[in-house]
Amino acid sequence: MFGLLLLLYLAALLWLGIRAGRRVHDEEDYLVAGRRLSLPLVSATLMATWFGAATLLGAAEAARVEGLRGTLLDPFASGVALVVAGLLFARRLWDMRLLTIGDFFARRFGPRAELAATVVLVPGGLGWIAAQYVALGSLLQATFGVPLVLGIVISAAVVMTLALVGGMWSVTLTDAAQLVVVLATLVILAWVSAAQLGDGSVLAGVDHLLERIPAEDLSLAPEVGLVAHVAWVSTCASGVLGGLPTQELVQRMFAARSARTAAWGCVLAGVAYIGFGLIPVGLGLASRLLQPTAQGDILSVLAQAFLSPALSLVFLLGVVSIVVSTATSAVLAPASLLGHNLWSRLPWGRRHRLAASRWSVVVVSLGGVVVALGGGTILSLLEASLSIVLVTLVVPLFGGVFGAPQGDASARLSMLAGGVTWGALALLEPGGPWSPVLLGLGASALGYGLGHAWDRRATPRPTSA
Repeated sequence: MFGLLLLLYLAALLWLGIRAGRRVHDEEDYLVAGRRLSLPLVSATLMATWFGAATLLGAAEAARVEGLRGTLLDPFASGVALVVAGLLFARRLWDMRLLTIGDFFARRFGPRAELAATVVLVPGGLGWIAAQYVALGSLLQATFGVPLVLGIVISAAVVMTLALVGGMWSVTLTDAAQLVVVLATLVILAWVSAAQLGDGSVLAGVDHLLERIPAEDLSLAPEVGLVAHVAWVSTCASGVLGGLPTQELVQRMFAARSARTAAWGCVLAGVAYIGFGLIPVGLGLASRLLQPTAQGDILSVLAQAFLSPALSLVFLLGVVSIVVSTATSAVLAPASLLGHNLWSRLPWGRRHRLAASRWSVVVVSLGGVVVALGGGTILSLLEASLSIVLVTLVVPLFGGVFGAPQGDASARLSMLAGGVTWGALALLEPGGPWSPVLLGLGASALGYGLGHAWDRRATPRPTSA
């Protein structure tokens, strides 16, 4: 039964994506939906992009094991990142009329900084894409009995088609549809679980949960000790700052119909993300009382225990929706950078910009398959590269938005200092008391300051007549 429902659901998504593709006529339509997204669509696609399997499944497991403190990164810090983006960056970036985050570095620091930022962002996205392919492939293996390799290939084909035909238009519309399924699934499971705790009363179940869970497990504050405080600050920095200089975020800002829509879309998405993100957190805490000896994915355990067969199918469909939504966004973001900021340097890319973007989707999708089939070693290496985004690009982003760059030395030296410092600490002292992320950020800021001073000295001063 679930197999048939899954096939019908994926077919409906493909139909919606193909319909959305009719709105694509040029590169701007493909990359930023012609800058025509309304406030509800901007908020929905941002929230769907942020609301991945890590939030749904990871936050529930973290809350079950570590309490509220274990969910500091997701959903709390990650949700605050969207609010910060809306309040500080969205209007300024939208007014620049850009297509990618690479364009920002090109506009503010020059083509060499654009190339460096693109090289940092594109490879890091492949590991995230591969993780989604493996998740979908595993689900197909469990449902239809197909080999995992074939499941990964089929998953990649579906995701690639959704991103290929309509670009940002198809990703946005399918995101909105899938978000409805995901949130409905969460609300139903939370309602039923709370009723189980409260002997039929949802409110009594919530009260019972708050009474039974130890107070220290309901606190976000760090534990006692220097190492714990450093780790806490590092986690906050990673969550709040790490998502800012990413194509997934700015692409949705640029797709808004106005600067005001971009700003409010980010803020509303951030608030809603934290609000709905508390549902899997609460379910993880509730599972301590409802299923204290359970092993494995705790949300699936709760769904199987308390939902009817029909609602269990809806829950599984919600999990599929999350992964597909995350995967399409994960493919389109690096493909946009590859086509617009790298291939456009070649004569063919400059003449055929829309085709370059579409071919980039194919290349990135295939790259994700290669990484997915390469095993855990490659995945772990590429996942580590995501940390480089934080220590290399955040400081130049702040400097470019709020400062007055006078050359590319500030950005390039900032990226180099942050990346080298983070890499050295991560390799030489991985379990040390000092956070590679925080020290990498500090080195990046120092490098930016030195580079900015160099740029000012190298810039000729105007002479009076």
